[in-house]
Amino acid sequence: MRTISLETTEVLQSFILQELPRWIEENPALRRRLREALLESPAQTEEKVARLSPMTYEEFLDWVDEDTLAEWVASPGEEAGEVVMYSPASDRHQDIADFLVSVLRPFVEERQLGLVRSAPFQMKLEHSGREPDVLFVTKDHLDRLQETYLDGPADLAVEIISPESAGRDRGEKFYEYEAGGVAEYWLIDPQKERAEFYQLEADQYQQVAPDTEGIYRSAALPGFWLRVEWLWQKPLPPVEDVMLDVGGEEYAKWLLERIRRRGFLPSSE
Repeated sequence: MRTISLETTEVLQSFILQELPRWIEENPALRRRLREALLESPAQTEEKVARLSPMTYEEFLDWVDEDTLAEWVASPGEEAGEVVMYSPASDRHQDIADFLVSVLRPFVEERQLGLVRSAPFQMKLEHSGREPDVLFVTKDHLDRLQETYLDGPADLAVEIISPESAGRDRGEKFYEYEAGGVAEYWLIDPQKERAEFYQLEADQYQQVAPDTEGIYRSAALPGFWLRVEWLWQKPLPPVEDVMLDVGGEEYAKWLLERIRRRGFLPSSE
């Protein structure tokens, strides 16, 4: 690899500084972009540098793979959108996501409510293709499920906030999910140990607070409730203990029947 000498670098810097005022004068868009860059935080600048050339959602699906951390966003009326790269999840982030999947999936399976998916799995809305950390789709909406993405809104989307994603999760995604018809949206912030729950009413999200005992009851998942303090425990509580609390006797009977079918217990007959 060829290296640039210090003398050459200094000449280039001098030339750029000399010509920059003229470039700005001749190109107003450059002036605007420089101003925006100066106002952006380092994290915002890094995110935008990582964006690729505009592409359609179909081109995005052909380009992206399971190992690529990316989402797709288009402006209203535009067919081509930007690809936004994002950072890998932290251990705490992934632990909470796995915990939620581990308690949601058996609850949904036992009651035959639909299906649960975890990232990376795309949810395609009108102007974006996002990857919620966890999503749930009712059995009435399973026709939205495609081979590599959900074509339409989930009934529940969960985003676990990291410092890098806070702006997107609370800003862009919040309004995209609201406008796109995602019936319920959970925002989980492990650093601040704060959980926010939103339910769609008359096309707008209304925040629903946990009750006096710290329990949130889902509208998208009838019968499912979550004790918020579970999310902040280290280590997280055992999944089966949580399921026996949430699912109660109905879940216990379902679990025992599965155990009997495998021959570990005598038949109930």
